Amino acid sequence: MSNSLTSLIQSGTKLWLDSIDPKLVGVAKADGATGATSNPIIVSDLLKSGRFDEEIGELISGGWDNEAIAWEMTDRLVRDAQAVFYEVWVRSQGNDGYVSFELDPLIEDPHRGLSLEQQIAAYIDLGKKWSEGHENRMIKVPATAGGLASVEELAAAGIPLNVTLIFSQRQYEAARDAVWRGAQRAQAFPRFKSVYSIFVSRVDVYTEKHVPQLGQAQGLVGIVNCQRIWAFNQAFWKNKQLPLAQEIVFASTGTKKASDLPWKYVAALAGSDIQTNPPATNRLAADSGVTFTREVDRLPGAEVLAEIDRWVDPVHLEATLMDEGLAKFAQPHQDLLALIEHKRANLVG
Repeated sequence: MSNSLTSLIQSGTKLWLDSIDPKLVGVAKADGATGATSNPIIVSDLLKSGRFDEEIGELISGGWDNEAIAWEMTDRLVRDAQAVFYEVWVRSQGNDGYVSFELDPLIEDPHRGLSLEQQIAAYIDLGKKWSEGHENRMIKVPATAGGLASVEELAAAGIPLNVTLIFSQRQYEAARDAVWRGAQRAQAFPRFKSVYSIFVSRVDVYTEKHVPQLGQAQGLVGIVNCQRIWAFNQAFWKNKQLPLAQEIVFASTGTKKASDLPWKYVAALAGSDIQTNPPATNRLAADSGVTFTREVDRLPGAEVLAEIDRWVDPVHLEATLMDEGLAKFAQPHQDLLALIEHKRANLVG
């Protein structure tokens, strides 16, 4: 493990790999990673590589349809990553070592025309289905209206949860409160596990486009947003005296601007909870030579905070980024189904 990643972990940060690529998972664990996350983009890119064509061909020959193949391969990839991190889960007594499994993004596809009630039912049914029999699998639900409304029932069923696509304090509080209500109804209460994935770099992309009047705060809004939500989370759970930590996941930590240091967000949020860094960001941080120290609770000066509060509209920010996020969320799964259809024509003669 590099000295830089060692310092990051020693600062109090847990590293989860933002990938379930079998070639990367073992390397990441050796570098100190203790969990992983998956999403439709990751799965689509892996199957596009051709490395899993033999398995896909066998499923096609077995009469599986495209949707079933997509989810079978997702399940296999997540299972393999779970096996790598299972000893972490055992050693931490369920506090770490998870791999996230994202539920069907097409639940949110407007072309399907699902009502809110149908979306909620789908999230609950699929969450129970894909979590069954998995101790260190974390079910990933988006902070949409349907996703948030399903969280209480999933938590009541004792399912470890990763609520994702969070951009605002409102979304975080809605997710957290629903988890807490559900967890108190669960048979295994108080041994429940929840994390809340707050996206970082996309917020700064948003402010550059929509809030150009920002001065010294430009490029810091994503960090401050995460720091504030992290502080709310710390305060909420502090007096609950729970055996497992309910944590913030700092997601979307890869920088989008060439002028930014690649480890900008890694450094700014070091010191607590979980970072799901893309493999390239982890490698650049590892090779940086930087000694990372705790920064997550060190907010910028009052002038920067006042500028953010004056100019950034959290309602518009959330709505805009959720629209963009859902498009990025659903399209890769559509692409994956199209890819499997293409392979169907070429792998089986």
